Amino acid sequence: MRASTMLSVSLLALAVSCGGASVDSGTETATSSFEQSVQALDDHDIVRLVYDPNYSVPDGFFIDARATTPGSYTIHHVLDQSSSYEVCSNDYQSALDMEASDNASRAVRGTFVSSTETARYFEITRELAYTDGVGNVTAPTSPGYARIFKCSDTQRDGVDRNLLHGYAGTINARPIDAETIREFTEYLWQFRFFGTGRRIVLSSFGDARETALGHTLRLAFRSSQGPDRCDLIEIAEWRFSVDTVSGEVSKQFTTLRSFEARLAGGAPSLCD
Repeated sequence: MRASTMLSVSLLALAVSCGGASVDSGTETATSSFEQSVQALDDHDIVRLVYDPNYSVPDGFFIDARATTPGSYTIHHVLDQSSSYEVCSNDYQSALDMEASDNASRAVRGTFVSSTETARYFEITRELAYTDGVGNVTAPTSPGYARIFKCSDTQRDGVDRNLLHGYAGTINARPIDAETIREFTEYLWQFRFFGTGRRIVLSSFGDARETALGHTLRLAFRSSQGPDRCDLIEIAEWRFSVDTVSGEVSKQFTTLRSFEARLAGGAPSLCD
């Protein structure tokens, strides 16, 4: 797969085994109910998941509609001119124009093939013309999918995608409930800048407060500390809160704790 804003290979492998919604269905649903297991994992369980090449997210996590598309491909969200946030439109022709302008500015341009839409976004399919000859219109082997959010669902104007804290956008879809904030959170997680090889989602769970709903991703990050040294494992929580009246979403990132682990002889273990 090519490009920076795309689904991780490990997530795609998980999605193929679990199944996923079709883009043409116009819906995006998780593979199981909203209720997530939030029981505390001990460090041995966390280490096992961190070093499992087939694990990325817990059961029931949102799976993108494109996860069952075979072959190599990219999923790209059209950004504003500053590349700070994803643009949105409620008008099909306007979305096409935005995507066409974006395509003209890309290092790898594509030939228009088709378009479709869901309640969340417009999606334009292009056949990418790589210089190595991979992908062409007559034998489509490397398609690219560009998305423009529908403002009626998600508006990200003014978001700084490089920040872990602060404003995260506005949910315009109604009603706003626990499922809405969960899908918002888990959808955007799949397109974050965290390196796919060093982070996993341990659990995904929600909570309700007086005038806001929250959803939290409990995360584990693995960082190499050098040759012959144990890896650093950091446990963090990324919490998203939505005002149920305005739809405004805020985010807060907190590192909870850390410990060391290693993979020796193919077996993961804690370090002393």
